[in-house]
Amino acid sequence: MNYKSSIGDNLNINLKEAILIFVRGILMGSADIVPGVSGGTIALITGIYSHLVEAISNIKFGFVKPLFKGDLHGFWTQLLDEIDFKFFIPLILGIGVAFLTLAKVVTFCMDNYTAFTYSFFLGLIIASAVILFKKLNKINLKNILFAIIGCVLTYIFVSLNPIAANHSLLIIFFSGMIAICAMILPGISGSFLLLLLGQYKYMLNALHQLHLSEIIVFVVGAVIGILGFSKILNYLLKNHEEVTMAFLIGVMLGSLKVPGVEIANSVGMNFAGLFPCLIIAIIGFAIIIIMETNFDYIE
Repeated sequence: MNYKSSIGDNLNINLKEAILIFVRGILMGSADIVPGVSGGTIALITGIYSHLVEAISNIKFGFVKPLFKGDLHGFWTQLLDEIDFKFFIPLILGIGVAFLTLAKVVTFCMDNYTAFTYSFFLGLIIASAVILFKKLNKINLKNILFAIIGCVLTYIFVSLNPIAANHSLLIIFFSGMIAICAMILPGISGSFLLLLLGQYKYMLNALHQLHLSEIIVFVVGAVIGILGFSKILNYLLKNHEEVTMAFLIGVMLGSLKVPGVEIANSVGMNFAGLFPCLIIAIIGFAIIIIMETNFDYIE
């Protein structure tokens, strides 16, 4: 086989498909910026979640071995076999664009329109849980039990207070490693985990000001973390899909405390303040349902 033509086949992607994957990346990146919202949730509702987890878990770095031997043909063949460039390139570009352009917009909305912003997130999460619920083939005691466990554990997790931490490169490395695992789980916010680790505002500021050393260390930690965790998650989805989905439904329901508390703290319990929040939550819910209906699933 001509490995140059194989590279071309791997990178030859339909423009429409590439744009749709890029848009998914923007949506995932936007969600991952926000404490309480998960990029994994967006991946799920836009039909790329299973493909994303499997594509990441397929990266085993087997292409490094022939490179050390000077075998370029073997290197390229193994590289193209392990890495789905047609999927990863537009997705990562979309996530990167969101991180660089929307971070300030999202934080502005959270600071100045807190109740409305979190009401929108509330609608997104509820809709995501509904979509995941529809994927269950049956409702039995085991699924209900795992959903309850996921809900309780997540509720406890999001109730934790942020810890005081320094911002050394070692701490940033491990923060990236831990947070990325949450970012690919529907319902668990990697940004919220960074908030608990005391690194959220620091890393957001590093992103704004392009502090390359912190960004690179964080990304390296994230890459190592996601490569390991994705294999576990891929195994669970392939071998225990029902209970995994039930657990993730519980995770989403438990995470509702985050937007709920923010809304209550901002507008209280008066109807006049809650009514526009309810309308915005319904809009968020409707957007997710429409997206899930119109986005094609990528196998």
